[in-house]
Amino acid sequence: MNRKQFAVGDFVHIFNRGVDKRDIFMNDYDRWRFLLGLFVFNNENSTFNALWQANRIYGKTTFNTVKKFLKNKERNLLVNILAYCLMPNHFHLILKEIKPGGVSKFMQKFTTGYSMYFNKKYQRKGALFEGAFKSVVSENQEQLEYLLFYINIINPAQVLEPGLKENGLINFDKALNFANKYDWCTNKEYLKERESIIIEKSILGEIFNDVEKYKEYTKMILMGKTCTTNDKLFID
Repeated sequence: MNRKQFAVGDFVHIFNRGVDKRDIFMNDYDRWRFLLGLFVFNNENSTFNALWQANRIYGKTTFNTVKKFLKNKERNLLVNILAYCLMPNHFHLILKEIKPGGVSKFMQKFTTGYSMYFNKKYQRKGALFEGAFKSVVSENQEQLEYLLFYINIINPAQVLEPGLKENGLINFDKALNFANKYDWCTNKEYLKERESIIIEKSILGEIFNDVEKYKEYTKMILMGKTCTTNDKLFID
């Protein structure tokens, strides 16, 4: 994988999809395993057999057993993970570069680890993802705010309304309710309905510390009353 260059402090929208637009999650266990990888491989010191070692010691692989396995091991984070969304054939992340080369190193370790898991489980060979990940750096706070809602709200709503981006929203209440209940994005973390060991909200946690402010801005986006000034943020 070619290393992409970002500056420390950059907020980066990361996206990748399955090769030939194939599904990269066949069930909820695959999604759970993907999220576990986000946690484990966000570590300069992590190895590809960390999950296997945790399973060997504790007899099963869960967030709790992995946390126990890593408890006395130094964690040297590569990035801050501010948000994620898992869709059937692709994923989105918002990452903050916190050390030189951190984003690229994290993505290399993380996508390799998940591809190895997926190929072994489904007895396949070859690339799982569509080449190197795509990335766009957020240039200002407005873009970063909108990007969070694009990932947490617009993407899940597209599961319900696949033509949302092209045709506009058909049922506001139904789409918002679906997005608020979607388990495979960080919307629930920003609604403060769920805690996560994966994400570090960074500046977005400060901006949207008030849940009501978050909810209000969510409604504004779905009703089309606010928009980003830079379409290049959206790379899918």
